[in-house]
Amino acid sequence: MGSGGPVRASSASDSDSASASDSASDSDSASASDSASDSDSASASPSVLGAASSISALLAALPWLAIGCGGRGAGDAGGTSTDAVSRYDAGAGPVDAGAAPGGVWRPLPGTSWQWQLQGIVDTSFDVQVYDIDLFDVPEPTIAALHAAGRIVVCYFSAGSLEDWREDAGAFVPADAGNPLAGWPGETWLDTRSANVRAVMRARLDMAGKKGCDGVEPDNVDGYANDSGFPLTAADQLDYDRFLATEAHARALSAGLKNATDLVPDLEPDFDWALNEECLAFAECATEAPFLAAGKAVFHVEYVNDCAGGPALASSVCGDPTAAGFSTLVKTWDLDAWRLACP
Repeated sequence: MGSGGPVRASSASDSDSASASDSASDSDSASASDSASDSDSASASPSVLGAASSISALLAALPWLAIGCGGRGAGDAGGTSTDAVSRYDAGAGPVDAGAAPGGVWRPLPGTSWQWQLQGIVDTSFDVQVYDIDLFDVPEPTIAALHAAGRIVVCYFSAGSLEDWREDAGAFVPADAGNPLAGWPGETWLDTRSANVRAVMRARLDMAGKKGCDGVEPDNVDGYANDSGFPLTAADQLDYDRFLATEAHARALSAGLKNATDLVPDLEPDFDWALNEECLAFAECATEAPFLAAGKAVFHVEYVNDCAGGPALASSVCGDPTAAGFSTLVKTWDLDAWRLACP
């Protein structure tokens, strides 16, 4: 994964049990709260009622407050609920920003989205776009998202060899460089290699076959890292343009992930951007060319634990340097949990 997200997906049983637990706890909590309020309100002291009123006011002021790790943030509605969605995703406008090569999808700024790369995909978020793992997510899930009217973007690493992927054996030893620090089982790729490019073409073929509408190639800035290869900015521009061109040839939308120093050169070649932590690194202005071109900038800031989500959201949501971005607060696991800025 390299620049963000999990190295392995959790098991289906883990995700299913977490989802069931969240659903049950939400339902039980609501029932318990209703019952308690009926029986206790008459006997509650003024100080208790005052405290409860203050808490209620706080919750109302923070509509994205998290309900707990492994679940969803309050204000993220399921597919059958629209009242909370109106505060976040309704009215974001169409997801087609106009002409693109081959008529591929090109989202407008403000397009709502969900990014989940770990666990069984929670398909119930009422958003316009899902960004999910190319290898791990089965075709029926993509079909279900399409049936619900969602655009589907498929993630894969274009700049690193992940040794657990089903096509890892297609790389040759000369393709692999230095390990990615902090990401076990992952090494940088020599993106000048004809063989590496053949593997990427096959991955794009897979994305088309599975029904993806677009792709999120990760680790497309190896030249700026200790890759083990003498990659230059020119090498990187050539490779990243190769990815966009090959995606468009398959009618797939292509997003530029991070690689902020290359945005001025690459914006015309890509249909949208995805940025991780530009507020943390004070570099959100680098994505301005995408907004100026009427293209979406999908943006994430991370917390180590979802309990810290509300505090971070209160800081990043509304930050003028990220105005126009589609901003989420996520944990590094990139599971279903999210807080969406209004």
